[in-house]
Amino acid sequence: MGSDTQPCGVNVAMAVFGSKWKPTILWLLGSEPLRFAELRRRVGGISEKVLTQQLGELQRDGVVRRTQRDGFPLHVEYALTARGQALDRALTPVAQWGDEHRPRGVLSS
Repeated sequence: MGSDTQPCGVNVAMAVFGSKWKPTILWLLGSEPLRFAELRRRVGGISEKVLTQQLGELQRDGVVRRTQRDGFPLHVEYALTARGQALDRALTPVAQWGDEHRPRGVLSS
């Protein structure tokens, strides 16, 4: 990797979105802000604990914003920050490449 101690930009980006669930979470929030339960339904197959953890990490990295409104029931909504929107735009060509080069049987429904 050379003597440079700084990771390349791809490694930095992968550290933010490189997990099983984060790309899907980012993709869904790229369309519209979502409440936790709706996000969990749309992601599908993710536990509440893991979704909470992944959202927390995305908030820590500054790509997702959590907005809470008082009232009953409590209204919590998740949305992309400006930084998250920039990441979403950057991932669009990667998603297009994946759609064009998807091997048969990989993540097909």
